[in-house]
Amino acid sequence: MLISTDVDRAVEVIRAGGLVAIPTETVYGLAADATNAAAVKRIFEVKGRPVDHPLIVHLASADQIDGWASSVPPTARRLIEVAWPGPLTIILPRADGVLDEVTGSLDTVALRVPAHPSASELLERVGVGLAAPSANRFGAVSPTSAEHVFHDLGDRLDPARDLILDGGSCPIGVESTIVDFVNDPPQVLRAGGVPVEDIRRLLDGVLANASGPSRASGMLASHYAPSCEVRLVDDADDAFARRARTPNSEILDLTDDLVAYAHDLYARLRDADARGVGTVIAVMPAPNGLGHAIRDRLLKAAAPRPD
Repeated sequence: MLISTDVDRAVEVIRAGGLVAIPTETVYGLAADATNAAAVKRIFEVKGRPVDHPLIVHLASADQIDGWASSVPPTARRLIEVAWPGPLTIILPRADGVLDEVTGSLDTVALRVPAHPSASELLERVGVGLAAPSANRFGAVSPTSAEHVFHDLGDRLDPARDLILDGGSCPIGVESTIVDFVNDPPQVLRAGGVPVEDIRRLLDGVLANASGPSRASGMLASHYAPSCEVRLVDDADDAFARRARTPNSEILDLTDDLVAYAHDLYARLRDADARGVGTVIAVMPAPNGLGHAIRDRLLKAAAPRPD
């Protein structure tokens, strides 16, 4: 069976160089031993991901960070103390020995400690960092359940050497916040599960928006995209007006509960595709708290698709 709740089996698969789709508090990730170049290369093959796109390395605890980063500024350690384990990824200068396959040949590495109990147990037991982008085809809607992973990658994974570790529905539903500490001041490269306002407060306001080339997951203009068209509006009145003149369309509006919006967003987009909806008309939440992450995902889902 490709889908299982057996962590013992997941440990065996990782140690044998296979891939394990792991549940985290954000989305499911397609994990491999980050010290095994051949296993990491298979992540890119299965996802159809460009090899120059760096991966996030998931660790069992912050105690492992010095094995992956050559230096950790005090500001990063301050944030780590509060936000790990949790939906925060930090980018630091890479340590010697970190694989080019993991970093996209960049001189930096992305690290996080997930909070999901199944992921935590697996990481503790395998004793190595796990490279794990989202467990879906590159550019598509991220998976928040084992069934989503199976739908996207079931025909690309080998039941004899790979596994989908079923840990239920992901509680947050959008990816981690990414903060780049190589730049001074630090930059938020992707809004996510830790609100930007919280990070800014923890860093005493010393925080900048992203600038420069794409160097982390989710920085491309088009990403997290369903097959259906996504149209964005500012409020419910706009949504109803657009639906009235758009055949085969439906409204997505959970702006009164941002936790539910984040949790349900990807599942709702996937469900719209499954039902053959032509256009999802999504109401944009206010740019605060989780609204930053939801707006980011909706903007990328609605962006023009690459040819």
